[in-house]
Amino acid sequence: MDKNITKPVGALKGADNNYHFTLWSPHADNVQVIIKGEEAARTMERDAYGYWHSNDGNGVTAGSKYKFLLNGEHKLPDPASMSQPDGVHEWSEVVDHDFDWTDENWQPAPLSDLIIYELHVGTFTEKGTFEAIIDRIDHLQALGINAIEIMPIAQFPGSRNWGYDGVYPFAAQNSYGGVSKLKMLVDKFHQAGIAVILDVVYNHMGPEGNYLSLFGPYFTEKYNTPWGAALNFDDSYSDHIRNFFLQNALMWLKEFHIDGLRLDAVHAIMDNGPVHLLKELSLKVDGLEKETGKPYILIAESDMNDVKVISDYSKGGYGLEAQWTDDFHHAVHTLITGELDGYYSDYGQIAHLAKSFKQGFIYDGIYSNFRNKLVGTDPSNNASHQFVVCIQNHDQVGNRMTGDRLPSIVSYEKLKLAAGTMLISPFVPMLFMGEEYGEDQPFQYFVHHGDPALVKAVQEGRSKEFDSFKWQGEVPDPQSENTFRNSKLNWDFKSQQEKDTLFKFYKYLIHLRKEGAFDLFKSQEIITEVMEDKKLLKIAATDSSRHILVLLNFSDSIQNVTISGEHRVWHKLFASSDQQWQGPAELPESVTSGNKLPLSPNSISVYY
Repeated sequence: MDKNITKPVGALKGADNNYHFTLWSPHADNVQVIIKGEEAARTMERDAYGYWHSNDGNGVTAGSKYKFLLNGEHKLPDPASMSQPDGVHEWSEVVDHDFDWTDENWQPAPLSDLIIYELHVGTFTEKGTFEAIIDRIDHLQALGINAIEIMPIAQFPGSRNWGYDGVYPFAAQNSYGGVSKLKMLVDKFHQAGIAVILDVVYNHMGPEGNYLSLFGPYFTEKYNTPWGAALNFDDSYSDHIRNFFLQNALMWLKEFHIDGLRLDAVHAIMDNGPVHLLKELSLKVDGLEKETGKPYILIAESDMNDVKVISDYSKGGYGLEAQWTDDFHHAVHTLITGELDGYYSDYGQIAHLAKSFKQGFIYDGIYSNFRNKLVGTDPSNNASHQFVVCIQNHDQVGNRMTGDRLPSIVSYEKLKLAAGTMLISPFVPMLFMGEEYGEDQPFQYFVHHGDPALVKAVQEGRSKEFDSFKWQGEVPDPQSENTFRNSKLNWDFKSQQEKDTLFKFYKYLIHLRKEGAFDLFKSQEIITEVMEDKKLLKIAATDSSRHILVLLNFSDSIQNVTISGEHRVWHKLFASSDQQWQGPAELPESVTSGNKLPLSPNSISVYY
């Protein structure tokens, strides 16, 4: 029995340097490829598994535009198009992946040492392009970032989208600069010592320009998702849909030299087959590592709190390197904002943060009142670098009704407290663009659809989305260009003292982290002391020669805290309340066990 039933898809250059077209469309009776400018369509031949091939590459070069003609009726772009220069409804473009790379000896920092910076191409700079991001390398290097995570760039309708309406997963968005500019970005960042992680979406496709159903059974009605019918990863013909997305993942890593993938909402990837898509992807990436000699990172976003996603194959896991840990964000967010509606109702206690600081998950098999069920599995046997934590990200900001960031919600002292809590943690920290200087421009949900009926549906749906929250205000119009423009970063932060100081605070803590100042939390038992009534948390760790003590005051009052433990002198590493950081009060440089420290409201202090 032939197991090799899948084929590479798209317009690919063969060993003969000619371009070969391959399309999977198992129910089509006839398929032709049309080259723009040619009068006659070229014939394609079908194999036993529904792949249509055309080896006639005569006259086809990089830049040639083409469409497929199905049954003489539907003239459509290529689902595996690598370039859509004129948008989602127009001609696909043949791409030559040749590029003068300069990163042959590049190796990213180990996952445990990464400081990740999430950014959106369209709003990170005024120009909103891949090339414009390169101009901000100096800023990221000065901050101490060694990995960026780019929100999805798969071709979407129009010229602006927050990223999750892509319909051509192989095509880098044309308005961002397309294939060549993305490769230039990756090469330049590698020269600067910064890894590049790409956010990809394998749980749904956007609504406009999504022609997949005309080609074959890409979707299944077996499962319901927030976006309608699920992608078909385990039903009839699913081998070929899996093949489509697995090829896509490998293309980014191999052809674009991307260092890792962030996999959007993997809990919505419906797959009850014998080998879950995530595990198959992980196995494929293992094979690519052997081929290239380079490590790659797969990071999942999951709301299941299930260590199966990141556990070894030998333990029944999928073998991904890390996953986002929302519990940490929610624990910090509720403590500094007091917001307890919606899913935040499951959080809000100092004990929640203490638990998350020690093991990532709070919900590790315990009951969730919000979900009305037991949630999660025990993460205590997983390494801390398998969990990525944040205090802001595109979801937790962009999915707020008005897209308001923390500086619009909480005080300056609370910003430093939240930042310090994240950056001293044993987990991999991720910053959201602009967070490092207290960006107060919102990051709102925006689209640029061309179908008026779809635009209306999106506008109405967005308005109904926040019923379980008590947020005030009006929902910004997702289709308005102003909503997009309002979401762009304001880079004039150095002229504002508080913002410039916050940047220096982030920079200093990242430097301390890279120097190993907080490594005891990764290697030793973490000891916590919860004082719920005072909204205080002590965190400590020690080995034979080193000690670290963290004091977190989430209250709005000065708290006099006794320094307990063996009799010794503790030295200040940093305190967010110090005047150096525009704080209200200076803490002493040293303190002896048994004495008290007056902790300023909403502050973090670290002694060693």
